[in-house]
Amino acid sequence: MTTEENPPDRRNQRYPRVLSIAGSDSGGGAGIQADLKTFSALGCFGMTAITALTAQNTTGVRAIHAVPVSMLRDQIDAVLEDIGVDAVKIGMLHSAEVAQAVAQAIDQHQLTTVVFDPVMIATSGAVLIDHAALEVLVRELFPRASVITPNLDEAGFLVGRTLASPADMEGAAVELMARGARAVLLKGGHLPGAVVTDLLLLPDGEKVWLEDARIATPNTHGTGCTLSSAIAAYLALGQSLPQAVRSARLYVRAALEAGAQVRTGHGSGPLNHGHAPQAMRRLPLG
Repeated sequence: MTTEENPPDRRNQRYPRVLSIAGSDSGGGAGIQADLKTFSALGCFGMTAITALTAQNTTGVRAIHAVPVSMLRDQIDAVLEDIGVDAVKIGMLHSAEVAQAVAQAIDQHQLTTVVFDPVMIATSGAVLIDHAALEVLVRELFPRASVITPNLDEAGFLVGRTLASPADMEGAAVELMARGARAVLLKGGHLPGAVVTDLLLLPDGEKVWLEDARIATPNTHGTGCTLSSAIAAYLALGQSLPQAVRSARLYVRAALEAGAQVRTGHGSGPLNHGHAPQAMRRLPLG
């Protein structure tokens, strides 16, 4: 039993550490900002390596300014050489050179728990990545990620066809595994209907279908970023991949429900990331 005369030795404890390698959203609803809010809400210590600065709000993106690749490398090295990491979330990688640099960092620092959210399609439908960068993402990052988390449009872009049903989702997930992904969470939220269906395809080929009633809300900006960062946080806390995916989906659903009636801006507003914040967790040092 812990008493004031016999306090716990805090020097032998540390926080669960999660690094986000992604773009910055000046509106605060997605990207690095959403990731940090999620890590904090789930009791993890968040760190960042920013790939690009964006000028955006709830109505859209006005401008994108790429961070030099050398600066991106320095950010990753500075964080990992000093603080270390338990899990990594990767988001917006806008060029082949940036994707290659991140792949090299994964190898250099021997990162084993990586969640990759391949941001490729804007809400407007615009393609955010060129062919050369896409090839590098698939070749270099798919095999290095513990799981990739494309939405329906991104998965369709990757396999070169429209996905319009759960059967289409299953075929695309299998194809993405064949192209090097170790596990795939294919998000089916863009399918019509009152039920949202996601598919988790595990490394052993097991298919886990996840279904929930759709939440009526205009505030969905950053949902994909939040889900992938929540998965990374739960992996850092020691959950298995299936557990982390289920826990992350519950967190995102609660954040959507908590923010459904709040107006932020004039477009698609953010989730309520801080609806039930947890104290910073402590893990044994070592």
